[in-house]
Amino acid sequence: MTRILPIVLCVLLLTPPTARAVEIVRLGDSFTRVDWQYPPQLPPRFRNHCTFEYFTARPYCSYRCGIDYQFFYCSELSFGCCHLGRGYCDWNGILRCSP
Repeated sequence: MTRILPIVLCVLLLTPPTARAVEIVRLGDSFTRVDWQYPPQLPPRFRNHCTFEYFTARPYCSYRCGIDYQFFYCSELSFGCCHLGRGYCDWNGILRCSP
């Protein structure tokens, strides 16, 4: 058993991957995949109502979303508000808010 494990690991490491790489789809002009967006990452029209998060002191903008919400810009077609620290942009450039 101890001789088989290194052989299996070598075979797995040396064989080419069979899975295709994930294709990145661009929606509109551009998109960003992040879980936290700083004010300079947002388009200028959405950079208002900016403040600092209480625990980490990271800056964020809420753009008319209300207190305890963060504004996310993923693409020209997908942007909006999520609870603070709960939003992210997926691989397709779509805004997602985790529960």
